[in-house]
Amino acid sequence: MITRPLPYSPYVQQKREKNRSVPALTEPRLVPFITQREGEEAAPNNLFIYRHPSGPRLYYGDEDPRDRPLRGVLWARCGFNPVDSRGMPTGTPQWKFMHPYRQMLTMRLLQCQVCTRPARTPLGFPFFLPQGVDPHQSTVVTNQPPVCAKHLRSAAALCPHIEPVVYLAQSAPLYGVHGTIYSLNASKQVYVMANPDHALTFDHPRLRTVLASQLIRRLTSFRVVALDELTQELAALTA
Repeated sequence: MITRPLPYSPYVQQKREKNRSVPALTEPRLVPFITQREGEEAAPNNLFIYRHPSGPRLYYGDEDPRDRPLRGVLWARCGFNPVDSRGMPTGTPQWKFMHPYRQMLTMRLLQCQVCTRPARTPLGFPFFLPQGVDPHQSTVVTNQPPVCAKHLRSAAALCPHIEPVVYLAQSAPLYGVHGTIYSLNASKQVYVMANPDHALTFDHPRLRTVLASQLIRRLTSFRVVALDELTQELAALTA
């Protein structure tokens, strides 16, 4: 799903005026920071394609420099709900969707997708990958931000679609984005040309007309370890 995040667009500013700390809401279970919440709606596209010295480029009509949070890629806009006393988003979780801006922030900073604390452990960065990934590959890519040691079991329990193993990475460089490719039709109007189901690398020829919604990392130096084994190893290091 492609949504549109930006905390400083006119659409979002109106909501952020109310975005002061409020009492924590009672949730039936832990909700990861990256989960999109009901009420965090897509902001208007307001998209244009103009000529740029490097070729056609996608823009917002009211673009702000922060619309391109890294490597010049245009990022999708989405509303932000108020936060609770812990600084966590409020509202009914939309479990199938990741908030595009929060996903980007945690993935960029290698923070825990549940609590936003640093995800690095003494043994590496723990990642959970979707079912069907071949663990024998030397390289895998993922849109799932890492998880800190404290929330390994919680994150595994929250998502039934991940493998019950941890990809413990020593290296996870930025790889590219998931997003929508736009173009101009015969009437010079912007339209969706493609919604690729694979990641677009940062050197992809169409990246200048992509509206990105997820940041992707590449795991190149990792070992696959059972969750119980990893928690035991981590506990032994702190004993």
